[in-house]
Amino acid sequence: MTSLWRVSVRMAPDRSEETRATFVALAPQGFEERDVDGQLELALYVNGEGLEGVRARLPGALVASVEGGWEDAWRAFHRPVEVAGLWLGPPWETPPDPARAVVIDPGRAFGTGSHPTTRLCIELLARVRGGGSLLDVGCGSGVLGMAAARLGFGPITCVDVDPVAVETTAANAAANGVFVEAQILDALSDPLPSADVAIANVLLGPVEAILARVDAREVITSGYLEGERPAAPGWAHAETDVLDGWAADRFRKTR
Repeated sequence: MTSLWRVSVRMAPDRSEETRATFVALAPQGFEERDVDGQLELALYVNGEGLEGVRARLPGALVASVEGGWEDAWRAFHRPVEVAGLWLGPPWETPPDPARAVVIDPGRAFGTGSHPTTRLCIELLARVRGGGSLLDVGCGSGVLGMAAARLGFGPITCVDVDPVAVETTAANAAANGVFVEAQILDALSDPLPSADVAIANVLLGPVEAILARVDAREVITSGYLEGERPAAPGWAHAETDVLDGWAADRFRKTR
């Protein structure tokens, strides 16, 4: 049986932003957050092969072996969420209405739907009037493109520099019965497809570069912390939402 380790860090809640960002990079499929005696504890799970790399990124972290039965515990960690009238969850859960569901298998690409930045993007997307075509830049698992399809957008193009993300997006779209065009594309150098609305849920620096290159009437951005906002020449800021220390913004083209 594969060994599994729980790696945890505790800190004051107001000092968690940088550590949260590290956990997102180390565990894009999700990690635990809980209150322990007034402190915030962040924890992720890693197998033996990845343990040393995680410990190097989290010096001083508490490491504990996980007892037998961790496979079921892992599944229990990935719970459905409801966002903007949509149900987002793993395939072993049953959605109340399949027509409003986005089913994502936690696997090789970022994005299960439960992360605050994903939920923020979907909430902002649900407020966009007029629908139309959509471009998801840095699509990961394709969760945002599939949520857009459920909200009535189309056609939908999902791009990512990672071939695994593009493959995962195509598989998830097929499993959900929606069509998206998934392409391998470097958003920082390759031409970006035009769309009515674009989403970029990546890091702050790449978001700023994408805003300078994308052709859309509106763009929703996230992947950065509360209090941060991407520089956006040529875009008018429409609104900001925040959740659990993360932020998302909506911009409209001005020229």
